[in-house]
Amino acid sequence: MSTSKSKKFNTYTLVETAVLVAIVLIMGNTPLGTIVTPLLSISIVTIPVAVAAIVIGPIGGLICGAAFGINSFIRAVMGIGGMTTILFGLNPVALAFTAIIPRALDGLLVAYIFRFFRDKCHLKRLSYYFGALCAPLLNTILFMTCLIVFFYNSEYIQGLVTAKGATNPFMFVILLVGIQGLFEAAAGLLIGGIISHTLSRALRSRGANNN
Repeated sequence: MSTSKSKKFNTYTLVETAVLVAIVLIMGNTPLGTIVTPLLSISIVTIPVAVAAIVIGPIGGLICGAAFGINSFIRAVMGIGGMTTILFGLNPVALAFTAIIPRALDGLLVAYIFRFFRDKCHLKRLSYYFGALCAPLLNTILFMTCLIVFFYNSEYIQGLVTAKGATNPFMFVILLVGIQGLFEAAAGLLIGGIISHTLSRALRSRGANNN
């Protein structure tokens, strides 16, 4: 690759990453990040993280995931984060880790999972949907793991445990996430898979036209 092409590629990558970070922040701070139904409010903020991981790669996924986490932590500090605001009052350092690290790892891991299915399993089209599905699933698993590790024994979480009738941490996670987690996974699978696949094809077409 020539120097001019390398610079051009880097510029495109930076612009694409910046756009997706902006989308993460907009969705994380407005109703655009939630699909409201008569019964549930389904978060879809992990979708641009998945798109970044699949279309841009591990670094793009890491950056967008970190942006998601940092925004969540800032909302907790500002007192508009719901549960995370309460957790911030209990242990700010643990909440910072819980809010940021799982989301950053989510973006990073989704990129490698997508590449594994695409390159090792040769599931070219399905790899986009597998990757997109993993974004909400990993986000939930990693976030809830940190929640259990750092906050399970706190009075606040124990109050939720009692209210939900959970007998152990695993049951608490299942009851807390519930059917909403399944709908978020389904939304990530469909919307994230379609967007990432379509965008990847468009970018490949643009690259072919530029060569």
